[in-house]
Amino acid sequence: MRIGFHPNNLHLSLASRWPDAFADLDPEFVPYQEGRETAAKLAAGAFDIGGTGSTPPILAAASGLSVIYVAGSTPRPANGAILVNRQSKIETLADLKGRSVALVDGSFLTYFLARSLEDVGFELRDIRRHDLLPVPSRDALRSGTIDAWVAMAPHLEQSLSSGEFRVLAHCGASIPNRSTFWTIRERGLSADVIDGFANELARIGNEIQSDPEKAAALLSENGTEVERRAWTRVVNERDWRVVPASVVILREQQAEADTLFRHKDLATRLEIATNTIAGNS
Repeated sequence: MRIGFHPNNLHLSLASRWPDAFADLDPEFVPYQEGRETAAKLAAGAFDIGGTGSTPPILAAASGLSVIYVAGSTPRPANGAILVNRQSKIETLADLKGRSVALVDGSFLTYFLARSLEDVGFELRDIRRHDLLPVPSRDALRSGTIDAWVAMAPHLEQSLSSGEFRVLAHCGASIPNRSTFWTIRERGLSADVIDGFANELARIGNEIQSDPEKAAALLSENGTEVERRAWTRVVNERDWRVVPASVVILREQQAEADTLFRHKDLATRLEIATNTIAGNS
């Protein structure tokens, strides 16, 4: 099995370094840069399964790919937030109207921003979106080039520790924020292989939760002691449990797809059917 992993999916990034991970599936771990590339790489056959936030599989399905949901993390209410400079005059979400906001557009951060704006009666078109990766986003917020940044872990925790920024809203108030692990039907994974992947990912998640120091050491390999301590905080603050794909997760995905359609980020309304759960096709 070829397993794609990118830096922002910590489950699979850690799994790629965890001793004997997925040994029964004869794994090949395939690194790539970011979650928004997952659909194209699955379609091209670069790997067989990957992990992202909630939005990439929705956009993949909207593009015509036959998405199969395999598993999901538990909700992560604290792993995304809208940040502003500590001295900014922006005090509420309503103050974002007409402002420039940086984010990795097309990730779960777009959904988080859309739901947050809906809570104060606005739409995505009421702000100016800037598609920037996390580090350039942080630098732009620090310099005042943009007014707000929709940040994700681990960049969120690292940036807040500097004291330069404050939280305008946490994603837990608006969205479940799960990692999703998924494939496409064209990759031809059997039910047994998919079950084996989900079970092994859950096992590794439990081991990470039981030994955060080991996980931090792997994530900060060749890094400084400060980096290791920072990763220890990140690991300790996260729930690493993984659950099989379920109707509950599909309902969450449907709610997100409906939101993106309302905000015109999807051209047509997407119906997420129960046959997109592995084993239900």
